[in-house]
Amino acid sequence: MIHGDAIWLTAAVGDDLLTVQLDRSSGRERWRRSVRAAREEDLDSRNHRAAASPALDDEGNSYVFFGDFGLVSYGPDGDERWRRPLGPFSNVYGMGASPVLADGLVLQVCDQQQGSFLVAVEAETGRERWRAPRPQARSGHSSPVLWRPPEGELQALVPGSFMLTAYAVETGERRWWVGGLPFEMKSTPVISGDSLFIHGYASPMNQPGQQVEVASWEETLVGHDRNRDGLISYDEFPDERTRGYMVYLDLDGDDQMNEEDWSYYRAAMASLNGMVAMRLGGSGEMTDENLLWRYHRTVPQLPSPLVYDDVLYMINDGGIVTSFEPDTGEVLDRGRLRGAIDDYYASPVAADGKLFFVGVSGLVAVVEADDQLDQLTVNDLGESAYATPAVADGRLYVRTTEALWAFGT
Repeated sequence: MIHGDAIWLTAAVGDDLLTVQLDRSSGRERWRRSVRAAREEDLDSRNHRAAASPALDDEGNSYVFFGDFGLVSYGPDGDERWRRPLGPFSNVYGMGASPVLADGLVLQVCDQQQGSFLVAVEAETGRERWRAPRPQARSGHSSPVLWRPPEGELQALVPGSFMLTAYAVETGERRWWVGGLPFEMKSTPVISGDSLFIHGYASPMNQPGQQVEVASWEETLVGHDRNRDGLISYDEFPDERTRGYMVYLDLDGDDQMNEEDWSYYRAAMASLNGMVAMRLGGSGEMTDENLLWRYHRTVPQLPSPLVYDDVLYMINDGGIVTSFEPDTGEVLDRGRLRGAIDDYYASPVAADGKLFFVGVSGLVAVVEADDQLDQLTVNDLGESAYATPAVADGRLYVRTTEALWAFGT
């Protein structure tokens, strides 16, 4: 995160959860502070204990979230202002959403297998202002975005399992929601005009035509509960294709499926991967009124979408880039990055009429920002890279596993 003449990074070394400030002109370290991990999350190999990005206010105060600890705030010189422990959490992948500042509050999404919530704490004191339960959200890592209607209150728009929900920032009350999302969400939405674009990919069996039909709980017990204990164990699971998903579907982690787990499983298998475009605003259930279009091919799990110069872009985990006309969903171009065949976790960024795509092996593809995706060059940093780059004042900042790089004049 960048503010003024400084850059903020997070890291983890042993039990120390670090926040580091660098001088922006030279990369020199100014200070580092740490909190001790209260526990150690089980993490997916694609996640990290310091995955969340810091939030910064205009005074240079930083707000940092670690799944192993919670929230902590530092002043511009690194003095700790407050801490707000949160958790422990029950997310099979580990936590991933970043904090967001809004009207003097720090918003933190804590989606997990049970007990999901959105919490708002006062930026000045760390005191909890409100907490909104998210019972429908079961697996998520998406950070919220902010939106204010032309004549209305500031709202936090939060993707989650099956739906995107708008909350009033002042009170945490749900204002409206749109369904049609898959059961797992990892990307952050983008807003352009009065429309929002968000995509999600849960599994190959959530592609159109590949979905698994799941019997009701009552039918499943009659046909497969061999020991008559009213539960479905791994050995009793009826579908071999999805049996391995039990680790994601067993919400209470007891290695057996109960009726609540099974209801989630049925809904999860019925959901669809895809890019979803929707109008903003409304009251209550707005799926039918707000849904604009969907697209289901080569949708990513991890990189977030990008709107630049009235074109919508997405890159999937395997490096296939698709450009859209945002209003209609018309595909303008689609293809793989030449010379940059790689896995992609970082989201694309844009500046100076160019798009930048950073691959896991450190390949950085530069593409002309037009609807034909004309590729300019590929640079090789020679180090693994997972983080989304930052752009500020004519410079591009790229974080690899070994270093922070600054490019530009």
